[in-house]
Amino acid sequence: MTATPRTHRDRALRIGCASGFWGDSEAGAAQLVQHGQIDYLVFDYLAEITMSLLARARAKSPEAGYAPDFVKVIAQLAPRIQAQGIRVVANAGGVNPQACASALATALQAQGITMHIAVVEGDDLTDQVEALRAEDTREMFSGEPMPARFLSVNAYLGAQPIAAALDAGAQIVITGRVVDSAVTLGPLVHEFGWDWNDWDKLATGSLAGHIIECGTQCTGGLFTDWQSVPGWDNMGFPIAECAADGRSVVITKPPGTGGLVVPGTVGEQIVYEIADPRRYLLPDVVCDFSDVRLAQEGVDRVRVSGARGTPAPASYKVSATWNDGWRLLGTLMIGGHQAAAKASRVGESILQRCTRLLDERGLPGFTETSLEVLGAESTYGPHARTGHSREVVLKLAAKHPQREALELLAREIAPSATAMAQGITGFAAGRPSPSPVVRLFSFLVAQARVAPRVSLDGQPLAFTPRPLAAQDNGRASAPDSHRTSAAAPAGPTVRVPLLRLAHGRSGDKGDSSNVGIIARSPAAYAELLRVLGAEVVADYFSHVALGPVTRYELPGLLALNFVMERALGGGGVASLRYDPQGKAFAQMLLDLEVEIPSAVLDTLP
Repeated sequence: MTATPRTHRDRALRIGCASGFWGDSEAGAAQLVQHGQIDYLVFDYLAEITMSLLARARAKSPEAGYAPDFVKVIAQLAPRIQAQGIRVVANAGGVNPQACASALATALQAQGITMHIAVVEGDDLTDQVEALRAEDTREMFSGEPMPARFLSVNAYLGAQPIAAALDAGAQIVITGRVVDSAVTLGPLVHEFGWDWNDWDKLATGSLAGHIIECGTQCTGGLFTDWQSVPGWDNMGFPIAECAADGRSVVITKPPGTGGLVVPGTVGEQIVYEIADPRRYLLPDVVCDFSDVRLAQEGVDRVRVSGARGTPAPASYKVSATWNDGWRLLGTLMIGGHQAAAKASRVGESILQRCTRLLDERGLPGFTETSLEVLGAESTYGPHARTGHSREVVLKLAAKHPQREALELLAREIAPSATAMAQGITGFAAGRPSPSPVVRLFSFLVAQARVAPRVSLDGQPLAFTPRPLAAQDNGRASAPDSHRTSAAAPAGPTVRVPLLRLAHGRSGDKGDSSNVGIIARSPAAYAELLRVLGAEVVADYFSHVALGPVTRYELPGLLALNFVMERALGGGGVASLRYDPQGKAFAQMLLDLEVEIPSAVLDTLP
């Protein structure tokens, strides 16, 4: 078919995001289509580990390997989507985007509906693994060599092939692995005709995508001040309202829905899962978010401005996954007097018993074990404040190269109910089952080694990525001053938890966690700069963070971002922790008490 004429719009474009992960509420798409007055409906399904799960599914069936939820949702909404002229972009293709497109086309045809479906591929680099191994490719964070076998190997593509598909007339674009923000940036470049070297516009569009990519996380979901957020039962999914000048974006949600769009909710999402805010690396642009500003522009409307961009990186990041044995995680509830102490002894005894039984069978011991007593604040380490819980949950986990060893452990958990402490219960769910340990292996490849491909309605499109004015993406900006000031505050002081001064959000990238802390006033930010250095955060999380901690400043948001390396026990499903993604780290840090001038409290809202 002929390409869509490039007559670029002069009105704002409304892009709604209906999914922040594979498993998000199916209600989001219907809400946005029916009440959002949107031009584009976008979906983000692919967490790093999701690719390995989809690869495993495709190994069992050549027609699997994508997010079937997407096909179901779009098929149900297709009449309205078509009638309203809404276009759809989703990374639902996983490791099999062609099968996803075929399944959707079949579902639409069953309703007598025809829509032009494009597919973006080229992210799968499995066929290059041995060549990369021969070049001694190393993990970009740990320096480790490649494992013997991968489950998935996918480069993070950018927005160029998405924009090309839309230029050619696609009504639905299905991709494999792309950076999360690309599903938003692609439509913006297509609609407004932005040049691929207009770095500031690309940075603004990418920031819009970063804010809405996690769905309701920017409309009140996970907000520190959760008491102020209404309507959790009907949370509004986010809409990015973008203008052609690319100077700013307004974040909002459908009217009449729950949630809250204020600078605090949007700001927390901006600091989520980032590292150096001056060098947020994407395939199309390197973004500087350090001077981003937020302004309330009406009820549930926040204008975001100040993003800056520089030339794109010289390489694509590749996310590969591999199987490193097996793990098992089980839980028990234990009640009564000294419940926490009983739980600790129960967990230790089960592991000791199983270690003895493994030895008797000629099997090696567990490679790693983990005990956490939930309800006794064991995840807080030395900062735990309660030791008198009468009702706790024991989480017991272990790793082993052989599934057989963990099946033994699964069988030996229940006997504790008759052999150990009184008050053990919680077996209704049955025995836990061993699951594969999937580890992440990240590395960089030159742009020239990756060849994105685009097809429309099953026919290949002539597409050649525009070479970008690439720069070295290994260079990081200098971290901000990381130590606290020795100067004592002037005047009367008061000791308060950080929560009084700030709110925050934490996230993960592999085995690293970031904690973003946002001040509630300029005076509070000045105090954060003084009292909250990297060494303070490193000390506070010393029970979990094994690597260095770096502090970055975002003066536009009145925020600090702390990146903690080797802080998640391997991260994702490679970790034995109950919080393998550091989701609670920000809340933990907000309990830290600091001494500040009493007058600062008068500046807080």
